[in-house]
Amino acid sequence: QLVESGGGSVQAGGSLRLSCAASGHTYRRYCMAWFRQAPGKEREGVARIATGSGNTYYADSVKGRFTISQDNAKNTVYLQMNSLKPEDTAMYFCTAGPEVSGCSGYWGQGTQVTVSS
Repeated sequence: QLVESGGGSVQAGGSLRLSCAASGHTYRRYCMAWFRQAPGKEREGVARIATGSGNTYYADSVKGRFTISQDNAKNTVYLQMNSLKPEDTAMYFCTAGPEVSGCSGYWGQGTQVTVSS
């Protein structure tokens, strides 16, 4: 089970932090990631983290602005989003799964992020 929180509305240039709490089994077994999907656009993998090693990956569109991190004590992954742009507006989904699947076997319910200009 993946439970996201932290979405909302913010002006361009602002920041938001998304959280994703996972069961201990899921957190220890799989890598975790954030995807987003905006209306009329393809789903995009934003960032992922291997919770065992801490290795991270970012899409070019968010590199330098977003940071994925983990709290092993809470089985939680975070996505810190800074310098937000209107084009970051989307539903953001937390996922978990094998790395070969892009960490996307299991999906949370999604949290909306809206950035106004």
